[in-house]
Amino acid sequence: MKYDFISKRKIFYVISGISIGLSILALALWGLKFGIDFSGGTLWEFRFNDVNIEKANIEETLRAKISGELMVQKSSDGVFSVRTKEINEAEHQNLASSLKSLAPDFEELRFETIGPTVGKTLQTKSIQAIVFAVLGISIYITYAFRKASLPVASWKYGLATIFTLFHDVIIPLGVFAWLGKFKQIEIDTNFVTAMLVIMGFSVHDTIVVFDRIREKIRTSNTKNFIELVNLGLNETVVRSFNTSLTAILALVAVYFWGSYTLQYFILAMIIGIGVGTYSSIAIASPMIIEFWLHQQKKK
Repeated sequence: MKYDFISKRKIFYVISGISIGLSILALALWGLKFGIDFSGGTLWEFRFNDVNIEKANIEETLRAKISGELMVQKSSDGVFSVRTKEINEAEHQNLASSLKSLAPDFEELRFETIGPTVGKTLQTKSIQAIVFAVLGISIYITYAFRKASLPVASWKYGLATIFTLFHDVIIPLGVFAWLGKFKQIEIDTNFVTAMLVIMGFSVHDTIVVFDRIREKIRTSNTKNFIELVNLGLNETVVRSFNTSLTAILALVAVYFWGSYTLQYFILAMIIGIGVGTYSSIAIASPMIIEFWLHQQKKK
């Protein structure tokens, strides 16, 4: 049974348009909450295994020894996260001793300090990595589909891929802008890694669909381009869904039972892979149809 994806493309456009609009609005209103990897400072995570210590107790103990910025959060599983100015090792040990005085079962989970200069450098390099990845992918797509220039020019496949990448990256960014505002979730270099992996996964799915369409153009007897694109989508949708579902199930397992330090990296991957699977089917190929229809009108 064949599903007519192309005839439903306007519904897909509305869904994606609303998602992109909300994501851009969230980024414009709240922006992303940068972690110490990008902004500099100290991130300290710890817990008390047997004693229930309240957030107010931690703030009172640390405030007596730390002047300036101090933010304390407590997760549902009892892990405290402290964000403050850059502190040295001597200050770190002094603060740890103060916390141990609250309860002897103090357990340190993570302690990281990054200077503001290093943070700025990481931020610049992360942006460069994403820009170069987008350019490289676009050039490759244009080259790979150079022999599929009829009835749509090969560079338009690259243009559709760029928009698909934007779609697949902007939505997770919007989600994390919301999480940063209301859940105080920060992004770090792991999040940038997740974005690059999402881009690669998205392009992989898009290339599979485009390649099947190219084969249909070469081998099919029908000359109806819309029918060829729809046929290519139907032949790849099950494969794309199964591949993505397998990856998402594995990531969900890691999210719930893996290391908490990678929890939001995994969450970004789950969102991105889900959105990327959708866009490769519902956005990338219909955009090729839009290019073709535009050419037909001009003729």
